Amino acid sequence: MEKNNLLDEVEFYAKKTSAYIEVSKNKESVHVRPMKKEDYEQVYDLWLQIQGFGIRTIDDSKEGVYKFLERNPGISTVAVVDNGSQEKIVGAILCGHDGRRGCMYHVCVNKKYRKKGIGKAMTIACMRALQKEKINVVSLIAYKNNEVGNQFWHGENWNERQEMNYYDFILNDENITNFNE
Repeated sequence: MEKNNLLDEVEFYAKKTSAYIEVSKNKESVHVRPMKKEDYEQVYDLWLQIQGFGIRTIDDSKEGVYKFLERNPGISTVAVVDNGSQEKIVGAILCGHDGRRGCMYHVCVNKKYRKKGIGKAMTIACMRALQKEKINVVSLIAYKNNEVGNQFWHGENWNERQEMNYYDFILNDENITNFNE
């Protein structure tokens, strides 16, 4: 898909109040909506299921995610299956901006629900929320060994930046990244 087509899809989704996707023989539908603080436990449990996923002890704590959501209201998304009595979160993206550039963190979809358009629907919802904030570019980090994620981003025509290096400087040594096996 060309970049312009993806932006057209962003506009298409913007005209809809929500995105629904049929994901199984049972005609389950997945609804993409903004992430709420009350979603934290299910989102964290989802993160723990994702192989190779890096979870930081402070940034990804309940307090850390609450702070992020408060700073970036309505921009992060979850994908949920509604079984009538409660919603089950099957996908999530933490997304925010600094006033200039948007960034997506912890993009994930439950393995059972992958390759059904859920990641794309969540990405488009985040991109549209960023556009409403007048943000013109969005970035993300995918670990080199994340084959599934890198395939997805390449397939969606995101630009892998070869001309730059990415650097971190740890300001709090207690904010340790633990990787799921």
